[in-house]
Amino acid sequence: MLIGALADIAGVPSQTIRFYERQGLLPEPRREPNGYRTYDDSTLARVRFIRSAQGAGLTLLEIASIVDLRDHGDVPCAPVAALLQTKLDAVVARQGELCVLHAELERLIERSHHLDPTQCTDVDVCHILAGPPRPRPAT
Repeated sequence: MLIGALADIAGVPSQTIRFYERQGLLPEPRREPNGYRTYDDSTLARVRFIRSAQGAGLTLLEIASIVDLRDHGDVPCAPVAALLQTKLDAVVARQGELCVLHAELERLIERSHHLDPTQCTDVDVCHILAGPPRPRPAT
């Protein structure tokens, strides 16, 4: 199949196919006498794998390492499982950070309902984010 057909079936632009080729994620395509690239079903499967891996949060560098293992005859399932576990651990950590951020945003919004905008000073910039008032030192 030609690059346009591959791109249509895979659901990506032709430029994505060319990009994957330049990145070494896809094998060099066969060329017709007229110079057109031609692809087979194995390339389609590889593009689908790349898109699926990206959907799971893997970077192109990580995907390239997996593809390289497969291209050298190794079964990459254990490294893929390890990468996915690392991604999951990062998501769980980020969810914790987002929960803390969520609580802080709710606190600030609630604070904003009790502050008078006319009491906001130039020094504060915005007293919603300035924090609680600090006592002035005695003179």
